Amino acid sequence: MPTPSVEVTVLLPCLNEAETLAVCVQKAVRCLAELGVDGEVLVSDNGSTDGSQQIAVDNGARVVAAPIRGYGGALQAGIEAARGRYVIMADSDDSYDLSNLGPFIERLREGNDVVMGNRFKGGIAPGAMPFLHRYLGNPVLSLIGRVLFGLKHVGDFHCGIRGFNRARIQALGLCMPGMEFASELVVRAALAGYTLVEVPTTLRPDGRSRPPHLRTWRDGWRHLRFLLVFAPSKILVWPGAVLGGLGLVATAALAWRPIPIGGATLDVNALIYACLLVIVGVQLVLFGGFAQIYGRHEGITHVDHLARWTKLLRLETCMAIGLLLMVLGGIGTVVAVSQWGETGFGPIENSSTIRWVLVSTTSISVGFIIICAGLFSSLLTLRSARPGRLVFDDENDEVLAAR
Repeated sequence: MPTPSVEVTVLLPCLNEAETLAVCVQKAVRCLAELGVDGEVLVSDNGSTDGSQQIAVDNGARVVAAPIRGYGGALQAGIEAARGRYVIMADSDDSYDLSNLGPFIERLREGNDVVMGNRFKGGIAPGAMPFLHRYLGNPVLSLIGRVLFGLKHVGDFHCGIRGFNRARIQALGLCMPGMEFASELVVRAALAGYTLVEVPTTLRPDGRSRPPHLRTWRDGWRHLRFLLVFAPSKILVWPGAVLGGLGLVATAALAWRPIPIGGATLDVNALIYACLLVIVGVQLVLFGGFAQIYGRHEGITHVDHLARWTKLLRLETCMAIGLLLMVLGGIGTVVAVSQWGETGFGPIENSSTIRWVLVSTTSISVGFIIICAGLFSSLLTLRSARPGRLVFDDENDEVLAAR
């Protein structure tokens, strides 16, 4: 890991940016010189075949090869190779104002860990951002980020220009290779309690003649998926617990008799939906547990409270609970068949028999789901010698080693 030898590294990820790279490097070099900042411009090349590497060198930048393909892969390689105490990252398409790095440097010098640009405050030139990105994608994803992670003061979650304290960001162990790296940096910094502030920045149409690397729906979904993985409790566990709890209460009440409410009567039809709520609620809670186990064992989220989920979703525990529910469902099925037999196995007109069928099949279904959950969680917690994998002591909820 290089020891910081300059104050600021301007990091430009690059993949075939020959049309705009020279002007980006020139702006950044000139800005650092005008500010009197001891700094460098670093181009992290992701396998360009259009001569971008030589263009960068000819205009005063240092070049490092990024072996991992993708936006995140290029930035990770650049962060590792940077010589600056602070890193300011920006796209190489000349859409961000690299002539105005002063506000980022000032806020970093104040001790802030991450300084985000905000395009909505600084100004977005006509044609610089697609309508769908400006009025749907960015506002919605930014809102989700603020709600899930308490980032009340971050209004532009996905701005491509941002500065940060290099050592603090390296300590997070960021690992996403694609476009979702931008979300990972912000989310992981927020979860670690880092200070995040914003400064206004401008966005102008990029200077390339080819389409951008960003793909609206693919990369938007990858960002959203990443946010969901980092907040399974709010997205899956708690909603699932509420739905399952409501379904369980309703099922228990309707399993015995119809319930009159005002001028209506809740009967077998309502019981069907109550049973459905139970099944959906259980599945949401289990998926939330899977997300937490996966995130922690892959080393992409914090390791606190891992033992709670690994104990709850242990194969033996799930087998015991699942088999118990299936046995209870089997008993209920016997009762339902007995009542049906009393009618000569003809058409079922007794609502009591239908109630036994619904409750029994729900119990069997939930039991089977929980057994499968135990099998799946056991696969998620298998140890691996793959580099970068964290090894956990599930009983004591702590990291034993990082392989």
